[in-house]
Amino acid sequence: MSDDNESPSVGMNAETGRAITGWDHVLQSLRDIFTTPFGERIMREWYGSFVPALLGSQINKREITRYFIALTSAIEQWEPRFRVTRIRPTEVNRAGEFHLMLEGEYRPRANFGDSTAQGARRVIVSGAGGAVSIRNDR
Repeated sequence: MSDDNESPSVGMNAETGRAITGWDHVLQSLRDIFTTPFGERIMREWYGSFVPALLGSQINKREITRYFIALTSAIEQWEPRFRVTRIRPTEVNRAGEFHLMLEGEYRPRANFGDSTAQGARRVIVSGAGGAVSIRNDR
């Protein structure tokens, strides 16, 4: 659970069932968005991202741009609490594996129209085979 006691974002931790708040809630949300293909949710057909459709394909430096677009458009659509300012590939190979660093601003009250940034954050997004993972870069 995050140490952000004033966070207006409160949810349920998908692994433990306990409350989750703040930046940890944003990370869980990003993980869910990136792993959900469009059309999977019956009542929210357009929730998710194009990331699952791209996973497992051969990748090179030119193709990585498709991932940039899939990630940033999904974040802009579904997670206003994180605004991406930079994407940097840290590893890309022809086997379809990649590691990207997303740098951006954490805006804890963006869901309520307040886009004030609380600080910079970095996230590592990794993909291999048919799976994608996300973790905090500390």
